[in-house]
Amino acid sequence: MNERIVKVAVVQAAPILFDKLSAFQQIASYARQAKAQGAKLLLFPEVFIAGYPRGLSFGARVGSRTMEGREDFARYWESAIDVPGSDTDLLGEIAKEAGVYLIVGVVERDQDYSHSTLYNSMIYIGPDGRLLGKHRKLMPTGSERLLWGQGDGSTLTVIETPFGRIGGLICWENYMPLARTAMYAKGIDILLTPTADARDTWQATLKHIACEGRCYVLSSNQFVTKAAYPADLNGYAELAQDPETLCRGGSAIVGPLGEYVTEPVYGKETILYADLDMSLVTKSRFDFDVVGHYNRPDVFQLHVNETKQNIVTFT
Repeated sequence: MNERIVKVAVVQAAPILFDKLSAFQQIASYARQAKAQGAKLLLFPEVFIAGYPRGLSFGARVGSRTMEGREDFARYWESAIDVPGSDTDLLGEIAKEAGVYLIVGVVERDQDYSHSTLYNSMIYIGPDGRLLGKHRKLMPTGSERLLWGQGDGSTLTVIETPFGRIGGLICWENYMPLARTAMYAKGIDILLTPTADARDTWQATLKHIACEGRCYVLSSNQFVTKAAYPADLNGYAELAQDPETLCRGGSAIVGPLGEYVTEPVYGKETILYADLDMSLVTKSRFDFDVVGHYNRPDVFQLHVNETKQNIVTFT
């Protein structure tokens, strides 16, 4: 780490669901704001491109599906992006213009096989506009498993920057102790946790992880209202009994001793800023380094398979 103080920015917002243009417009707008404030890292929520379909069933029940739900899924597929592809090129232009490390949650289309499976991914764009890497969510949660495939260990990505190593786990992946251990072992200094979880217990998770990993934790959640949902969705009526605000936010920034640097914000769209003193990461590990002096490899060992898993091999 060369830069000891770095300004970071965390976005709390949501696009129009299934609308890539809306998402890109917001990303460009917030990138301009971050640049004006001198931020070097800009984080967006889980599947910001093109939205987290909270409250929709896609016509799925145990043992049956509906054609209307399949039509909504096809619309979701159309709003997904290829990684790499023209959409990541556009994100690269935005990142380069703003001079930031841009991390965005996206719905990613499979490019290896059928081009039909979707993944809940986060992508890393450098300030030079290059695509630096991606991470696919290892375990979609609950009903998410019908929408997104499972990632593998080949995308447990950590990026070296002038101010430290950055990398992330998506939402409830952060409840997987072994996934966290893998990230700690990669020397993570700033852990990025894009999420869709607005519960009070999520804040306890952020503080615990920061204290456990002795790293900064940046959590970017969505602020979503029904206005973000196109009224012509087949499943729109499913929202009738839900409150007007579907996700209240709770984005926050936590320091390496488990204390808020920027406290959670609820009930509005916003962008959070913080100046991170990266020297505190080293200082915090004086008495606790979970993958160093506070570890017992003679008792506990973790083996991580980072090999890309191929469904079909042609010879």
